[in-house]
Amino acid sequence: MNFRLTLASAATAWFALMGSAQAQYHDPATPPAVADKVFLSSDAKGVAVTEMRIQPKNGVLVVQADLLNMRHSERTVYYRFRWVDGAGNQVGDGEAWKQLPLMGMGRQTVKSVAPSSEASDFQLEMNVDRPR
Repeated sequence: MNFRLTLASAATAWFALMGSAQAQYHDPATPPAVADKVFLSSDAKGVAVTEMRIQPKNGVLVVQADLLNMRHSERTVYYRFRWVDGAGNQVGDGEAWKQLPLMGMGRQTVKSVAPSSEASDFQLEMNVDRPR
């Protein structure tokens, strides 16, 4: 019984550690609620998603996200929005990756419109290049 409790505690600690390792990819200036909507495959390298606005227009979701380069050197951000339905299935063919130069200490807003009214949720996928 004591071994099971220790094993369960170790498993809980491991999952908590893995969750914080994932959170470390995001810049600290990214609010936790926004970070839940952003998928990074590597470190954000000083680029924060400071705000997201989601609004339905004519039955279709529209998203705007503000990106902020927290460093003085230019970064290149590659991004796309992935739209899903209530069951988590992808809606539409998927967006192509877009390239966005983000000047040092600069701010840009990116926008996307759901491909159809079936989309009920989304995720912003991002990759950030190293400085030049």
